[in-house]
Amino acid sequence: MEKVFLNDRLVDINRAHISVTDSGFLYGAGLFETMRAHNGVVFCLKDHLDRLFFSANSLSIDNPYDRTYLSRAIYKVLQANKLSDARLRLTLTGGPMAEDEQQRKPTLLIAAVKFQPYTSEYYKKGVMVVLCPYRQNVSEPIYGHKTTSYFSRMLALKWAHQKKAAEALWFTVDNRLAEGCISNVFLVKDSALLTPPIRTPLLAGVARKSVCEIAVKSSIELVEKDLYINDLLQADEIFLTNVIMQVMPVTSVEKHTVGEGKVGRVTKTLQDKFAELIEYECRADR
Repeated sequence: MEKVFLNDRLVDINRAHISVTDSGFLYGAGLFETMRAHNGVVFCLKDHLDRLFFSANSLSIDNPYDRTYLSRAIYKVLQANKLSDARLRLTLTGGPMAEDEQQRKPTLLIAAVKFQPYTSEYYKKGVMVVLCPYRQNVSEPIYGHKTTSYFSRMLALKWAHQKKAAEALWFTVDNRLAEGCISNVFLVKDSALLTPPIRTPLLAGVARKSVCEIAVKSSIELVEKDLYINDLLQADEIFLTNVIMQVMPVTSVEKHTVGEGKVGRVTKTLQDKFAELIEYECRADR
């Protein structure tokens, strides 16, 4: 029986229940982190927890847990489900509604399932993306945070899948390239790596950070700047990142072919180095 960690203990998944008054359920007042475990080790766990704590503080979501408690809970879930390669999700909400906010206790849920990678064809041939019909409002307080208010993202991603695309790219209301529904986006132009800055605003992806660090160590020029539709369409290469997809090449933007229509040199280099980083960071003897 699959087990999850709910609030303060491991429970069978069919016995895990949250209150019908939970603020995350009713209002999307919560945060979540999607993580990758390999060889029984969670990739960049510190970065995930840093982002969670930053967002909880920024959005006034009570978080009574420390990093040690959350780390131990995450590994308890892996061990209880006998998983070494896994996809994990940690969800933290404001908890059940209460007249006295001092009495409100946050809800913590951690779950894990066997890791299922994207099809290998995506990495060999690249994927298509579409331009999202919606826009990010730069003054919206939840942008830049991984909140459970995710309906617009899922709506856009479903729309993309109906178009036979892997992802939809979001722009801001002032027409700057931002991110994908579930990914960060990078462009390559004249061998330089370009990506929108965090202040756009966009989610500070854990994989995004790793790719930026890999680029600097590999002497690949990295430029974080405002990008627009013309930058996207004139790019030699495009790829997407998150900790599950890693480095996903994009070979078409709707009917537009990116570069030569195949996985580019810089993208392939970063694919390989990201895979090496996961093996190094998640070595079994660590």
